[in-house]
Amino acid sequence: MEQYFHWIDLLGIAVFAISGTLAAWRNQMDGFGVIVLASVTAIGGGTLRDLILDAPVIWINNNSYFYAIFIAAIGTILAVRNRLTIPHNTLQLFDALGLAFFVIMGTQKALDNGTSAMVAIMLGTMSGVCGGMIRDVLCREVPMVFRGELYAVTCIFGGVVYTVLISVGVNTAVAMTVGMLALLLLRLAAMKWQITIPVFAKHHAELNEP
Repeated sequence: MEQYFHWIDLLGIAVFAISGTLAAWRNQMDGFGVIVLASVTAIGGGTLRDLILDAPVIWINNNSYFYAIFIAAIGTILAVRNRLTIPHNTLQLFDALGLAFFVIMGTQKALDNGTSAMVAIMLGTMSGVCGGMIRDVLCREVPMVFRGELYAVTCIFGGVVYTVLISVGVNTAVAMTVGMLALLLLRLAAMKWQITIPVFAKHHAELNEP
């Protein structure tokens, strides 16, 4: 099972690295910018989670995470260089896939470290969104988690599905798969039908402040 977790973790790392590379391409960054953006997107959330849990940071003693980042980044660069156009929602699609992997893996790691289900869901959500937040800040954009379609809500939903299944005795691998699919499908549905949680009405002029 530990080997299964490791491969799922690497897959999530690779998918988020692709997301970071696409963001670098969209912002016309150089090679160094690509590697930096791919890396922080891939390991930023997991690093923060591990520091909070006072657990060994995932990549400190395991070079396979960096191999996954480099392979994903180089593969994405080659794909982009050989294609004139990239669908405008490709970044969001890979970001959604990364969320599905990282949120559930982060929730599982928090549970393994003895946290409550609620704290595990919070840390799982943090694992999923923080790398993307760093990516968007470096690109001088409002982080995706704060705008547009459901984002953090889908992470919480996936974490809840996973922890509930675990609490009723469902096999861990099955619970992880269902949790990931639940998160991914809700995120994709939110993107397709533009489901949001509106707070402020849309406005087209500056607020008249005293």
